[in-house]
Amino acid sequence: MKLKVYKAREGDFLETREGLIFDVKGLVHPPRKIIAYLRYFEDPLGTRKRGGKKYSKVYSLSDRERILREKFPQYLFYDPVFGENMQGVPHTQVSKLYQPAEKVSCLLSKDDLDPLESLAVEFVEIVHDAASVRFSKLGISGSILVDLHTEDSDIDIIVYGRENCIRAYEALGTLMQEKCSPVSAYSTEDLKALYAFRSKDTWMPLEDFIKVERRKSSQGKFKGKDFFVRFILDWDEVNEKYGDRLYSRAGYTRIKAKIEDDSESMFTPCRYALSDVEVLSGTAASPIREIVSFRGRFAKQAEKGEHIVAQGKLEKVAEKDGTEFFRLVLGAKPFDFMINKSL
Repeated sequence: MKLKVYKAREGDFLETREGLIFDVKGLVHPPRKIIAYLRYFEDPLGTRKRGGKKYSKVYSLSDRERILREKFPQYLFYDPVFGENMQGVPHTQVSKLYQPAEKVSCLLSKDDLDPLESLAVEFVEIVHDAASVRFSKLGISGSILVDLHTEDSDIDIIVYGRENCIRAYEALGTLMQEKCSPVSAYSTEDLKALYAFRSKDTWMPLEDFIKVERRKSSQGKFKGKDFFVRFILDWDEVNEKYGDRLYSRAGYTRIKAKIEDDSESMFTPCRYALSDVEVLSGTAASPIREIVSFRGRFAKQAEKGEHIVAQGKLEKVAEKDGTEFFRLVLGAKPFDFMINKSL
């Protein structure tokens, strides 16, 4: 029997043969394995229901790892290219791959939508119309994708392709400025509530958090329901293959720097090219060329020309041609942060 090979990317979900549900991280994966992090698991005490079974949702990265270590250690592994202990699922253990664009197609043709599904479809249609993005380049992710949403769940949308993402981001910003628009920016009180949730595993002073989050049009309210839009490069725009670079942990560092290039800042994973880097504490290294994160919350944190202070894992990057440099990776620890000092 021929092994089925899966092509998975950020925003996809997968289900294992045991019924565990993982969310896929990043765009580059090892051969015959998908880097993904536990999100839902069957639990008789769970509050999510699907197909007669109850599920619990796991939020923090530490809880995800703890559950796997205790019950499913086969989904923890060390990767020699990324130089890290990671969570991931071999292709042989995948029972189903959930893809956001397929969910859009499914819901658009479905007659009996529940209230949240109906709102999500309406939101997708608005992005489609306002930004001229084809439905095939739009996706619905999160709990709706795997039919584990509740009436309190958010709407998680994905846009694929650089130009589509830019148009969608700008269109959402315009909609937020229009009177009587169903799309609205977060109020200060909304941002305080968001801070209370995110600060559990991503530290940042409230004042700095509000300053940077209030200018993002990738999140807000649609007819009173929270939404978050994730922007993903399309397959033909991903220029890195597994093994092109070797990554290794080099320490933990706090830096201040200037944003030299923010052209990759809106995407997940996001990237910021740096200049004028100064190590403030922790491991000293040079050159530190960039900040990257695989978490959507670090997207659009700063723009070109702005100054930031950031703290995270220091990683050495070795290119095939022998070039080596360092980067800061944010999002793995609760005390990783990126504060915009120009706001």
